[in-house]
Amino acid sequence: MYSLLLALIYLAFISLGLPDSLLGAGWPAIHGDLNVPVSYMGFVSMTISGGTIVSSLFSDRLTKKLGTPVVTVVSVFLTEAALFGFSFSGRFWMLIVFAVPYGLGAGAIDAALNNYVALHYKARHMSWLHCFWGVGTIVSPFIMSYAMAGSSWNDGYRIVGYIQLGIGALLLATLPVWKVNKKAEQGVQKSIGISGALKIRGVPFLLVGFFAYCAAEATAMGWASTYFAEVKGISAEQAAQFASLFYIGITAGRFISGFLADKLGDRRMIVIGACILACGIAALLLPVRHVALPVAAFIVIGLGCAPIYPCIIHSTPYNFGAENSGAIIGIQMASAYVGSTFIPPLFGLIGNRVGFAVLPLFLFLFAALMLTMTELTFRMAKRAREREQRQEEQKQEESKQ
Repeated sequence: MYSLLLALIYLAFISLGLPDSLLGAGWPAIHGDLNVPVSYMGFVSMTISGGTIVSSLFSDRLTKKLGTPVVTVVSVFLTEAALFGFSFSGRFWMLIVFAVPYGLGAGAIDAALNNYVALHYKARHMSWLHCFWGVGTIVSPFIMSYAMAGSSWNDGYRIVGYIQLGIGALLLATLPVWKVNKKAEQGVQKSIGISGALKIRGVPFLLVGFFAYCAAEATAMGWASTYFAEVKGISAEQAAQFASLFYIGITAGRFISGFLADKLGDRRMIVIGACILACGIAALLLPVRHVALPVAAFIVIGLGCAPIYPCIIHSTPYNFGAENSGAIIGIQMASAYVGSTFIPPLFGLIGNRVGFAVLPLFLFLFAALMLTMTELTFRMAKRAREREQRQEEQKQEESKQ
C-alpha cells in the first residue's frame, strides 16, 4: 500500500507537469489561429499564475477540511476540464477564462502534495517527485508537436486532457489507498493560517529565499534561447534546441540527488546545489567564444538548481514543525509563483535596455540571495529548537522538585 500510494503521487506530479509546457510549445500556432500578437501569451500565463497563487495561499485550509486525497483528485479534474476548454477555444478570451480553473487546480495540487510528501516521505522521494514533474514537462511538447503535425494545436490540448482524465479516474478509484498514512496525519490537523505562519521566526527569510530561487530558475528557463541567440550569435532554431539543456540538467539532477538527499540532508544539498549553480553561472562569464562552454554551463546550471526546490520544501516540517508546514508550504508556493511570474519579464526589460549578456550576473544575484536567506532560515530554526529543548528540560527539572 505504501509503495502504491507513492507511485500514485508520482503519477499525480506527472499530471501536474504535463500542461506546464503546452502553452509555450503550441503558442506559435495558437496566436496565429486566434489572430493575436505573440506577446499575448503573457496574459494567459499570468492568469494561470494568478490562479496558482490564490489556491496556494488557501491550500492549507482546503487540505485540512477535505484532506489531501480529495484536494488532489478535485484539482486533477479541474485542470482536465481547463485543458478540454483550451482545446475547444476559438477566441483569445476563452483561453483567459479557462486559464483560471487551470491555475487554481495546479496551485492546489502543488501545495497539497508537496506538504504531504514532506510530512510522510524521505528527502529522496521529494527529489524524485519533482523529477517526475520534469518528465511531464518534457513529454508534453512532443505531444503538441505530434498534434500540430497531424491536425492542430487544439488536439494537443485534447490529448493531454484525455491523459489527465485517465489519471484523475485512477486517483479517484484508489482513494482508499491514502488511508495508509491516516494515523500519522491525525496529529497535524491544526491550521495556523497565513498570518500565523508569517509570525513564526524565520518564515519571512524562507519566503524571500524561495522567491529568489524560483526567480533564478524561471529566468534561466525563459531566457536561455535568447541568450544563445543574442549573446553567442547562434541561429534561432539552434538556440531553441539548446534551451532544452536546462530542463535536461534539472530533471537528471533531481533523479541523481534523490540518491544523495537522505545521506547528506536538505541543508547540505541546498548548499551543494548553490555551489554547482555558481560554477555554471561563472562558466557563462568566461571569455570563451566556442559554443560548447555555454552549452555545458546551462546543463551545470540545471544540475545545480535540481536539489534546491525539493530540499527547501522537504525541510519545512523539520524547521517549523509538522503542524505548521501546511500553511507555510502554501505560502512558499505562492512566493514561488510570484518569483517565476514577475522576475523573468523584469529581466526582459533589463536585457532590452543594457543587453542580454547580463544574464549571468542577474542569475548570480538571485542565487546569492537564495543561499543567504535559506541559511538564515536554518540557523534561526535551529536556535528555536534548541530554545524549546532547554525550556522542556527546565520544566522537567522543576516538576521533579
